[in-house]
Amino acid sequence: MSVFLVRVIYLPLFLIGGNAAGLYLVAEGASLFWLLPVGLFFILFSVWAERLAPYDRAFNLPQGDTRRDIIHAVVNETLSVAGVATLPFLALVFERPTLWPTDLPLWLQLLFAVLIADVGITLAHFASHRVQALWRLHAVHHSVRRMYGMNGLMKHPLHQYIETTAGATPLLLLGAPQEIMALLVLAVVLQLLLQHSNVAYFTGPFKYLLAINVIHRFHHLNNAEEGDVNFGLFTTMTDRVLGTAYYDKAKVIGVDNLGIAEQPNYPKGYMRQLFQPFRSQQAS
Repeated sequence: MSVFLVRVIYLPLFLIGGNAAGLYLVAEGASLFWLLPVGLFFILFSVWAERLAPYDRAFNLPQGDTRRDIIHAVVNETLSVAGVATLPFLALVFERPTLWPTDLPLWLQLLFAVLIADVGITLAHFASHRVQALWRLHAVHHSVRRMYGMNGLMKHPLHQYIETTAGATPLLLLGAPQEIMALLVLAVVLQLLLQHSNVAYFTGPFKYLLAINVIHRFHHLNNAEEGDVNFGLFTTMTDRVLGTAYYDKAKVIGVDNLGIAEQPNYPKGYMRQLFQPFRSQQAS
């Protein structure tokens, strides 16, 4: 496959192809666990494509972080799957409302869920840059020194829980079915891969609507003031309301621009990152 073709198909393949695959499986009555290999395929495809058509070849060079990022991804996505799996049991205990528009086509239900979750997750993300206790958890994600698909899944599990709660609670209150919540998990994985991807894929005008890699790199700038932009997960909609949407086509972002300027020696190991938010300010 040519570099040009990868750059052309990458965004629609993830955004449309990945979610369409999930929708097809659910519509055909397949077990929701079949969504797992769909997500795994796109993770592996992103690793391959980043080597074929990179935005910055330096982002492909490991910094003692590959194993850690894999552990983060496995732990966090296992927790997401477990959360979806518990929904039928929760429904037995708690009476759920019937406000969800189940009469709509499945793809429209997923789009509805994505737009609602996007607002909640974006606001939780925004708050995580302003509330110190949340920032200490979120700093784990901002400690990355290169941008590639897998570290989109690299988060402190407690911070992922906070963001997930912010995005999922309105859906659960509306009575979103288990199938939609499972499809939303897949959509989030695909979006995080797109958002942190080191593939120089074509974006066109979509970069002004979607929270994709050319937009999200600005959020990871190591200067706190410069990086206080582009909090959206799926879209730039909430950022535009907050006044935090930003894009500069002339700026090139490299490894020297990433990380946390105030904490250049942030721990790299998985276990140390789990405990870092709870260490004293002097120790950190």
